[in-house]
Amino acid sequence: MRTLLTKAASITLAATLFLTACGAQTQTSDPASTPSSEPTVAAEAWKPTKAIEYIAPAGAGGGWDTTARTTAKVLEEDKIIGQSLAVVNKPGGGGAIGWKYVDDKKGEDVNHTLFVTSPPIIFVPLNGQSDLNHQDFTPIAALTADYAAFIVRADSPYQTLEDLMNELKSSPDKVSVAGTSSPGSMDHMQFLLTADKYGVDVAKVRYVSFQGAEGMAQLLGGHVTVLSSDVGDAIEQYRAGNVRVLAITSPERLAGDAADFPTVKEQGIDFEFTIWRGVMGHKDMSQMRCNIMRMPLKK
Repeated sequence: MRTLLTKAASITLAATLFLTACGAQTQTSDPASTPSSEPTVAAEAWKPTKAIEYIAPAGAGGGWDTTARTTAKVLEEDKIIGQSLAVVNKPGGGGAIGWKYVDDKKGEDVNHTLFVTSPPIIFVPLNGQSDLNHQDFTPIAALTADYAAFIVRADSPYQTLEDLMNELKSSPDKVSVAGTSSPGSMDHMQFLLTADKYGVDVAKVRYVSFQGAEGMAQLLGGHVTVLSSDVGDAIEQYRAGNVRVLAITSPERLAGDAADFPTVKEQGIDFEFTIWRGVMGHKDMSQMRCNIMRMPLKK
């Protein structure tokens, strides 16, 4: 577990690299070919000829699904692509099922399939759940950035992150941590990395994985102690007075409703974590230039 945490903390920086991996080079449709000095077709000259299959590698209601449906709606309404985007959920394996589905595409389908991605494409291969990683796909764009949030019910006895971490140190069997990513993936790792910084024996942390909105439902129902999620997932229930946010992983406090959420750092734990979300495609996408917005990430 310690080795995995060390790898996870350092390899998060790889996201900055893969989000710029395409550069200005245009890939060819032949995966066996090599770059040459011959002119390539400009990205602007290529247009999709049929509907785009837009994969959310998880069930409905989670971050990937919401990102896919929101961006598809905007792209269609503003007629940016000129074709419809059909959002398809491919849950399982922390994203691995969806990635395999995209990787198996052949022929012209490789140019008409996209998928939403985020840190699990780095974490999941590290723990052996997938043979595919970020290097096996074409980065298209970084879309959003959010931060991890550690959420308890409003009536929870844990008032601060320190309260929760001290309980994990003294009585780890009394705490259950829920998330909507598979064990070893994002929700799990962002909590373990924080706990590790506090000195908790992370091997004793009990993590339970749920799909989509089920994680919040389990927390509100009193079936788990704390939900490891993101700021966006916490806002609505916080407004309703149903939850307390013990900490978020931003470098400083956020604005708006999230201004009340204390950071991990201000509570004495030197840790930040950015949940980036973006879009990738098949490794053999042809005649496309990647539109990359660089997003600096923290350890």
